Amino acid sequence: MKHFNSILVAALIILTAGVVNGQDANNPWAIEVGVNAVDVYPVGFKDGQTRKSPTRGDYFSDFFDYDHYNVIPSISKISVGRYIGSGFVFAAAGTINRIDRIGDVEADDLTYYGVDGEVKYSFRSLLGDTWLDPSVGFGGGYSWVDSRGYGTANALAGLRFWISEKFALSLQSTFKQSFKDDRLPSHFQHSAGLVFKFGGKDTDDDGIYDKDDACPEVPGLPEFNGCPDTDGDGIEDSKDACPLVAGLAELNGCPDTDGDGIIDGEDACPLEAGPKSNNGCPIVDTDGDGVMDPDDNCAEVAGPAANQGCPWPDSDGDSVADKDDLCPDVAGTIANKGCPEITIEVRNALSAYAKTILFDTGKTSLKPASLEVLDNAAAILAQYPISNFYVDGYADSVGSESLNQTLSEGRASSVIDYLTSKGVDASRLEARGFGEASPIASNNTREGRSTNRRVEILLKK
Repeated sequence: MKHFNSILVAALIILTAGVVNGQDANNPWAIEVGVNAVDVYPVGFKDGQTRKSPTRGDYFSDFFDYDHYNVIPSISKISVGRYIGSGFVFAAAGTINRIDRIGDVEADDLTYYGVDGEVKYSFRSLLGDTWLDPSVGFGGGYSWVDSRGYGTANALAGLRFWISEKFALSLQSTFKQSFKDDRLPSHFQHSAGLVFKFGGKDTDDDGIYDKDDACPEVPGLPEFNGCPDTDGDGIEDSKDACPLVAGLAELNGCPDTDGDGIIDGEDACPLEAGPKSNNGCPIVDTDGDGVMDPDDNCAEVAGPAANQGCPWPDSDGDSVADKDDLCPDVAGTIANKGCPEITIEVRNALSAYAKTILFDTGKTSLKPASLEVLDNAAAILAQYPISNFYVDGYADSVGSESLNQTLSEGRASSVIDYLTSKGVDASRLEARGFGEASPIASNNTREGRSTNRRVEILLKK
């Protein structure tokens, strides 16, 4: 017996190594090492018996009477099992014992060996894969008592308590019906042991077996089928545009530090919120003109939005922008729309020029000597392009009053025609005729009448 225990332990090591070499996915293999107890008593009467005997009682009679158990104080059971699917497990078990009691009758230290094959069904999955693992099964085997061996048909019930993913405590009771009950009685064999489950392959050692691991060579997380989430943002690396930096799901796993909806990698100002149109930077108005810098062509100088944030040009520097300045090249006043104001001196000079414009008697034609005067007058009017003027015509007293009225109007029109020919806008000039009224000299002399045949140019108020 002592030598057999040594042989049994050696066989266990060899068998374990062999099974490990044949490992499969998700720990389908399990090995159990423990002790067994053989009990002949609670297996029913022999044929023809009418009452129980010292060696046999009713079925399950004194089932928990440990005085009937045959146990040796060493490892006495080795079992190797493999999960075959749908809750079924096939196991092969070897046991050794010493029979020194059959019921209440002492025996002569008989050696017991058993080899059994078992098919068991586990209810664990039906219980939600809890720590409790009940099972039932059937099988067959061969048992020897000393040198005599007989086949048995087996029925069994077991209970495992999983204390970790791979380790469990196991309890099992097996009823072995002997085919030659007269020589080797039917019996119960109870066992208790430690179960180690193994055989699953986990290349990346992330606790997820390769067959269920979508990334078997890279450690990952169960929620991503074994694939990694390096930055820990809840988005697996394969779907994470920024796998090394924690980010947001709506931005494909990339960060947005300033919360402006633009990922940091594409944000020119990742620490300051800004619109996408400004590359993620805040929009500012440096010159305070109400035009934001991105739209301001003159961001450092205030200007109106109508000119893209730039000040309107003022060529003559009179504070009237060229676009509003009717005299953009000549400094003027704001009140006069950028044009110079006509001073009293200019008006007097213009009036003096006009009085020297002379006409022939009874005609509207200009005397040649007056053309130079009109040229000077046109030059003055050009300097004041928004000022409007009256051109007043006068006649002497020669002839009828109606004729003189007509002559005065015609002479005013002649002056206007000449001035417009020199570039003066006709809309600025209004002709008026006053006939022989308002003479400025005596009509009794030739020189006086010549002076009265005149035109005056007056500023409109």
